[in-house]
Amino acid sequence: MVKTNAVRLLDKEKIPYELISYEVDENDLAATHVARQLGQDIRSVFKTLVLRGDKTGIFVCIIPGDDEVDLKKAAKISGNKSAAMIAMKELLPLTGYIRGGCSPIGMKKRFPEYIHRSCIDLPFIFISAGVRGMQIKINPAELIKWLDISPCDLVLEEDSSDRHIER
Repeated sequence: MVKTNAVRLLDKEKIPYELISYEVDENDLAATHVARQLGQDIRSVFKTLVLRGDKTGIFVCIIPGDDEVDLKKAAKISGNKSAAMIAMKELLPLTGYIRGGCSPIGMKKRFPEYIHRSCIDLPFIFISAGVRGMQIKINPAELIKWLDISPCDLVLEEDSSDRHIER
């Protein structure tokens, strides 16, 4: 397996992890595909999103693979009035990573990072190893402590009024 920047940094810091490969489908880079390939619950497969705030600039949100980031919550948590996803063409120049292979570890520059609080209840999570086809299985507490990430509520809540009971 390829040693990515993220993996080299984990090795250097002697942080325990497991590197797991999966088959890439260039037409389906979604975290749900990754979870299926790994045979894991989608709630344990986290995706790394890069956003820009109107005051603080670039920051990173790490959320469960089947959730959507709540831009209002992300803005508030990061000290901004508003936030938006960066343009896809900005991802590689800013982070050194491509879509489907963006890791919260080892970006070109250190940006503030926030992780969804649901990770705290899990014994391990999966995050990108920095290339498509490889995931890092890691204890979320280790990741949070090492990278000084703030666990918080970052995702859109399902609107209970949209739900209905089938009888």
